Amino acid sequence: MTEFGFIEQIRRLFAPIPDQGFEGIGDDCAVLPLAGGEALVFTADLLTEGVHFLRHATSARELGGKSLAVNLSDVASMGARPVATLLSIALPRDAAQSWALEFIEGYRTLSERYSTPLVGGDTTRSEAGITINVTAIGRAPLTHLKRRRDARPGDVILAAGELGASGAGLRDLLAGRLDTPLAALHRNPAPQVDEGVWFGSRPEVHAMMDLSDGLASDLRHILDLSHVGAEIDLEQIPVAADSDLQTALCGGEDYKLLLTADTASAERLTAEFRTRFGTSLYPIGRITSEAGLTWLRNGRPEPHDWQGFSHY
Repeated sequence: MTEFGFIEQIRRLFAPIPDQGFEGIGDDCAVLPLAGGEALVFTADLLTEGVHFLRHATSARELGGKSLAVNLSDVASMGARPVATLLSIALPRDAAQSWALEFIEGYRTLSERYSTPLVGGDTTRSEAGITINVTAIGRAPLTHLKRRRDARPGDVILAAGELGASGAGLRDLLAGRLDTPLAALHRNPAPQVDEGVWFGSRPEVHAMMDLSDGLASDLRHILDLSHVGAEIDLEQIPVAADSDLQTALCGGEDYKLLLTADTASAERLTAEFRTRFGTSLYPIGRITSEAGLTWLRNGRPEPHDWQGFSHY
């Protein structure tokens, strides 16, 4: 069973249970509408030693920041602002003293930056490496929330930054090159929190998510839930310096926002984004009414079977 096949089994098994007002599985966060037109969003993410990080290649402080950053990115991808987190961590004996304190300092530094308090969680002992679970809570006007299911045929597909730097950084780490700029970037992702809130306020933005597993996989979630297809112009992919096209599409952990927007408003949106944030929005393709993901080079289809990261 694949990761997403397992998730689909979970969705089916829990479908008969009343949802108590929640919008559940399918987006980066679960949604709970509140009185007065507001909503809370909830997400949880798990990091396991040997799968998501290598302790010898990542400092405790960096891992503390990263474990929070990847959750704040999910909240931002819904158009919401983070308001609180919960942290659960399982530590082996050799990480239960100074390592744990440095981890919490890294977690606190990013929490302070985004005014996001740590309000609870759990700690326990581990006999087999470090496991970290973070739950992040966000808040936004209900009308500002962006969901994967809302892409429309004709929409422009936009990436809110260059892609492939983190994947190239992971390649450096695995090769033992721990001190390169790309390796540092991989260990210290920057969630686009303010950008996500800004996109949430823009009605011309329809669907949105963050790029955690790679464009080649993540875009398919939007296509499947919106019942649409896409054409991607390979020459328009914003490949980060010292990376390459396949890493940009499949490498994962870029944590840039991926969105679809009304074609008539996309140019203005791009210009105002640059004015507001000083960085570029990159148009990389378009949503189509016909299902499927088509890779184009200079307008001609190319038969690639690119996939992003999958846990199993």
